[in-house]
Amino acid sequence: MSTLKNKKAIITGGGRGLGKATAIAFAKEGIDIAITGRNEVVLKETVAELETYGIKAIYAVFDVSVYEGVKKGIKSIVNTLGSVDILVNNAGIAAFGSFNDMPVDQWSQIIQTNVMGMYYVTKEVLPYLIDKNEGDIINVSSTAGLSGNATTSAYSASKFAVIGMSESLMKEVRKNNIRVCTLTPSTIASDMSIELGIASKDSEDSVLQPEDFAELIVAGLKLPRRAMLKSAALWSTNP
Repeated sequence: MSTLKNKKAIITGGGRGLGKATAIAFAKEGIDIAITGRNEVVLKETVAELETYGIKAIYAVFDVSVYEGVKKGIKSIVNTLGSVDILVNNAGIAAFGSFNDMPVDQWSQIIQTNVMGMYYVTKEVLPYLIDKNEGDIINVSSTAGLSGNATTSAYSASKFAVIGMSESLMKEVRKNNIRVCTLTPSTIASDMSIELGIASKDSEDSVLQPEDFAELIVAGLKLPRRAMLKSAALWSTNP
């Protein structure tokens, strides 16, 4: 297994939920971390927690759906960390509603955040990985990107798009020794899922937890460089 100690990682949407769980798992491995998000108070609290593991932790406040903010934020992060080895594209939003009832601007914002946001961040980070001729990119999709359901048209469209973009990028940058992994978890008891009412805080025994998701990412990163986890679907053992 490859060691991750002293690697540098960027995690979007890293202040809470899946992103925070991943950041904590990374910190336990000795990885220096930059987390991003829109809520500075939450980011500061998470950074303080990450620092207790003896690693360097910083944050940048920006909305992934706004390209100029992404450009400035990623540049600042890399200047502070000194380099980047791992990118976890975790930031995303969700809303559910019938095809005609969901407002056009809400539908568009889901696409802008989940698809264009991932594109913007990756576009800014990728040159650093190519220059090093090594790196890892983990893109978070969903089982909603594998199968559409009633009232999930916007979210499913965004997550289907993430899979296509991610797999295309994987084939493009393998020659640069960059591994791109696409994750399609089913329902996880994250902050977003709880707020949407599709998971409960008391569902630990029946629904996937953010820590399960983080453990999968760490395991994939620890594979020898000759091996790449192309994609993985994480499901609960409970139907």
